[in-house]
This record gives sequence, structure tokens and C-alpha cells, in this order.
Amino acid sequence: MNSQLKRGTLELCVLSIVNEHDCYGYELVNRISECMQVTEGTIYPLMKRLKDLGTIDSYIVESQEGPPRKYYKITDIGSGELERLSREWFEFIDSVNKLLKGDKG
Repeated sequence: MNSQLKRGTLELCVLSIVNEHDCYGYELVNRISECMQVTEGTIYPLMKRLKDLGTIDSYIVESQEGPPRKYYKITDIGSGELERLSREWFEFIDSVNKLLKGDKG
């Protein structure tokens, strides 16, 4: 996938996943990697930016399998942003699909 296109959709992907359930960074990387190639080095800076914007929050959970894990959850601001980004995404893909199909309406 084109890196510019991927970069523009990662925020929507992350918000969508944490809207489904709280999860930790490595879990996010794995989940997104099922659809597109991403690395931890891409996701963690994005998570920090989203946290700074107030769209997600984090909390620590002790783990029996190793060190404590930082879990991320969506905030009310994040839910609103997810709604806005989703609407924009579907409008965008509808427009592109019309163009590709030659639909002038």
C-alpha cells in the first residue's frame, strides 16, 4: 500500500480498534498488520500524538507474562473524531469508486 495513503488512514484504523475494545500497543500493531504492513515505530508515535490530542487515554495493567502493559482506550473526544473520520472515509471511497466506474452523477 502506498505509504502516503497508509499514513492518512492509520489514525482511523487505531481509533476504530480501540473503540471495539481497550488494547495494548503490540496488539494494535498485530491487528493492523493483518490488513497492511506497519511497524511498532509507526504506531507508537501515532499513539502518543492521539493521546496528546485527547482522543485516546492509557492505563497500566499488571501482567503475569512479563512487565506491566500500557492499554489504550478511546475517549469521548476520540469517539467524536472516529465518527468524523469514518464519515469522511466513506464519502472519499464513494467518490473514488464513482470516478473509477466512470459515473458522472
